[in-house]
Amino acid sequence: MKIVKRKSSLAGCALASIAVLLLAAGGCKKKTAPAEAAVQEDATVITVTPDLAKQLSIGEPKIEEVAGSLQVAARIDTDASRIARIGSPVAGRIIKLLVLEGQYVRRGESLATLHSTDLSDTQFSFIKANSQENLARQATERAEQLVKADVMGRAELERRRAELLQASTEAQAFRTQLGVLGMSDAAIRKLETTRKLNADYPIISTISGTVLERKVTIGQIVQPAEIAFMVADLSNVWVIADVPEQSAGKLHKGMEVIVKIPALPEQEIHGKLSYVSPIVDPGTRTVQVRMDLPNPKGIYKPAMLAGLTFVDASERKNTIPSTAVVREENKDYVFVQIGPAKFMLREVSLGLEDGDRRVLESGVSPGEKIVLDGAFHLNNQRKQNAIKGGE
Repeated sequence: MKIVKRKSSLAGCALASIAVLLLAAGGCKKKTAPAEAAVQEDATVITVTPDLAKQLSIGEPKIEEVAGSLQVAARIDTDASRIARIGSPVAGRIIKLLVLEGQYVRRGESLATLHSTDLSDTQFSFIKANSQENLARQATERAEQLVKADVMGRAELERRRAELLQASTEAQAFRTQLGVLGMSDAAIRKLETTRKLNADYPIISTISGTVLERKVTIGQIVQPAEIAFMVADLSNVWVIADVPEQSAGKLHKGMEVIVKIPALPEQEIHGKLSYVSPIVDPGTRTVQVRMDLPNPKGIYKPAMLAGLTFVDASERKNTIPSTAVVREENKDYVFVQIGPAKFMLREVSLGLEDGDRRVLESGVSPGEKIVLDGAFHLNNQRKQNAIKGGE
């Protein structure tokens, strides 16, 4: 019996020891949990190695002269004062096409030829009226001679003079109508001499420029109200922008602007506004502005996209280099130094871009130092550390 009691007491001691160990283990787990949470809370903090530190440039935001500016989308358009919408003053059928889109034409050059029965009918009426005028003139001249010889009464002379006036007026009316239909004075004089009808009418360019549109084809019947060709002089074009109403208060003619064209990224065009609309478009609530852009080589093409920057007086503002900015999830960040080798990723508010620098609106206090160059490498290291910590 004594032996049994001793074994029981030894078993009790063993169980008690196991319980103490379990309690100790549980206590350790409870203490390590806050430490893990602390690591997670400091995910934006990174300690740099000596090798990484060599790739970083540290400093403070710099106060510089920055041009206050407004940027809006723009487009290249044709100069409306240099566009000609060319048609035919007579109805007819197109029988020849002499130019195509993109072709350069000179003023007075034929663009197409049409056959017009209206033109031939008017020519016939003019020839008939002209013949009647000649006959009436001859009759009047004979009557004047007969009156002088007392062979004819003066009343007959007056009657013939009235007939001459009527025939002359009718011929002049048809002459004017032929001019309206597009016949030149030389062509009308030739018609008087040859008496030969010509129903083929040339559609003539009224300006020198580039054919932007051709709206007719061979065999097509053209009416006087229709446009057959659109020709534009592209030696000067417009840069047009629609500025939001709330930003248009300071705009004025002569204001300095900068134009950038994505299709020509190497160019930065400086100029001045030539026009500011006096009204607000009620549909879009915008004010249209434009700048004249010389285009002697034709490199600026209508419908090209562009960006227009309106330059105001310069201001002194805090700026940081673009290399200091980390862009993530549509937000801007910089690395702020919080220790000899420690940096914290902090969100900041940035303004306009001026060259390779950005205006710093808020997020960094005076005297704080940030990573000016090498933020990209530092952010990569931060992401790698976050991945390792999550494994």
